This record gives sequence, structure tokens and C-alpha cells, in this order.
Amino acid sequence: MQALGVEQYARLQHLARCYEHRHARTMEQSPQRNPCLTVDALCFQPLPGSEATGALVGTLLTPISLSLAIVPPEGETMPSEGERRVIELPGGRYPFQAERVDDRVWLWRCPLLDDLRDLETLQEANRLAQQLLDRVMTPAVDDSQGKAPSAR
Repeated sequence: MQALGVEQYARLQHLARCYEHRHARTMEQSPQRNPCLTVDALCFQPLPGSEATGALVGTLLTPISLSLAIVPPEGETMPSEGERRVIELPGGRYPFQAERVDDRVWLWRCPLLDDLRDLETLQEANRLAQQLLDRVMTPAVDDSQGKAPSAR
């Protein structure tokens, strides 16, 4: 996995703060809120096939959900709010929705888990995010190939 630059980390931190600001009331009032968790952009890496453009893929953690997220290249025009797009990643096809975070920041988001109350620590959430992203970014294995024939 390619390490991100300082500017990319700053961009992801800005995204997380804007997301937290925009959704603060909803997250605070949610009965599914986990008070141990914060909003964070985790495990981001260049989106395969778009390394030259600066698009990034990773996970967006909030106190109420964990989502797969794609941050488009800077300056890319946002499609209509809520527009849906299926995006092919190494581990499969995932349904994303365009979501505005502030006047200039937007992302593609695919909810993966919508109840994180069972997580006891932020470190546990970070490990879960890493495991999910590893699964998404690892090519799917075709079970019908590569298996030894079964004994009869």
C-alpha cells in the first residue's frame, strides 16, 4: 500500500471535520450512537486505476456507522446529491452514493455497518475498518477455480 502525502492526510482530516460538523446533531441524537467513537477517515489509499488523479478510497468512521468512502480528485465537479453509482473495486462491486459534506467537499459513500454500539474502543473500530478495507481491496477469489478435486 502506497503511503499518502501530508497534503492528502490534511485533506482527509478536513473531510472528517466537515462531515462531523454537518452531521453532529444527527449523530448526537441517534440511539445507535457509540460515545467512544469519533468521525475519522481511516485506511485511505489511492483508488486503483486513478493514482494519477488523486482519488482516494478508505473508510469513514462515525459514532453511528462505518462506510466505504471514495474521495474524488480535488476540483472534480460533484454529481447531483444522492446520485448512485456502482464502483468496481478489487474485492467486488459496491453501491456508492454522492454526498455533499460542505460547499467544496463531497465524497462517494457506501454504508457497510450502521450499528457500532458493540465496539468498546476506538482501537477496535480502527481494526475493524482495516479488516473491512483489506477485504474490499483484495481481489475476490473464484471458489470454483484453484480447488483440489474432492475425493470420491
